Amino acid sequence: MSGARDHDEGFELWDLKVEVVAPEGAKIWCGANVGDYFELKGEMLYLPPEQGISIYSLASVLPLLAAKQRPTHDNDWMTTDAEIACPDPNCPSRLKITRTALRRFNHSDTTAVPLGADDEEL
Repeated sequence: MSGARDHDEGFELWDLKVEVVAPEGAKIWCGANVGDYFELKGEMLYLPPEQGISIYSLASVLPLLAAKQRPTHDNDWMTTDAEIACPDPNCPSRLKITRTALRRFNHSDTTAVPLGADDEEL
């Protein structure tokens, strides 16, 4: 284990806001309204009171959220591309992912596996 790991077990993730966007006047078929959103803070997803999200829309964006939370190179498409199409091919809405704040976490607060553990011990 390196000396840096002995003292600093921190890492950073972006908080995300995922918001419904669509062309003005578009008919939205997925049950959402323009401006509906949820936030992802660490591993916790938060919806405003009395607002939902289609499980199909959530399924379309979910695989990208963990990658979008991590710091990425400026030239990486994960840094620049932010809109995910609605999974209904007839729905013109998109889910726009915005990085809102960088949050710091400690390894030991997020897992029981200690830093430096060998794969054999897992």
